[in-house]
Amino acid sequence: MKIMPLADRVVIKMMEAEETTRGGIILTASAKEKPQVAVVVAVGPGGMVDGHEVEMIVKVGDKVLTSKYSGTEVKVDGEECTIVRQSDILAIVQD
Repeated sequence: MKIMPLADRVVIKMMEAEETTRGGIILTASAKEKPQVAVVVAVGPGGMVDGHEVEMIVKVGDKVLTSKYSGTEVKVDGEECTIVRQSDILAIVQD
């Protein structure tokens, strides 16, 4: 199944949380923070949203930072994804 977001929405897939700290300490599942870095899976067309023209800046494959509790979590073909508005994306991560 393929998911196509509408308007200014973006489908993202969260990246895995770090297993160890920089000092080498292995974290348990309960000690890991919810990841805030995600990969863009699909992007809506933009257009008129709430009376304003929205141009989509992010593209499929971009790594992005999101707010901790933004978006709606969905399961597509057994994979957990989150649908957020482009305005909920805080930044594009450049390697």
